[in-house]
Amino acid sequence: MNRSELIAALAERAEVTRKDADAVLAAFAETVGDIVAKGDEKVTIPGFLTFERTHRAARTARNPQTGQPIEIPAGFSVKVSAGTKLKEAAKGK
Repeated sequence: MNRSELIAALAERAEVTRKDADAVLAAFAETVGDIVAKGDEKVTIPGFLTFERTHRAARTARNPQTGQPIEIPAGFSVKVSAGTKLKEAAKGK
């Protein structure tokens, strides 16, 4: 399902216009992005998803073309965890 299909499904289920559904989805994505960027808290939608910023330590990797070791600096990443309701849906229950 792509973004336009998701917006259409949301609009139909919530009985709102596609424009309104698109605005809500965009606002949701922007809000989650802002909170994750700050890194001081996580976003939890109970039973569905949790988004949180994690720290990745510096590490040594290997260039796949040359085989030479390269240093990857420390940085941040995003961890997304599925909630229980989403896990049950994936199982088909």
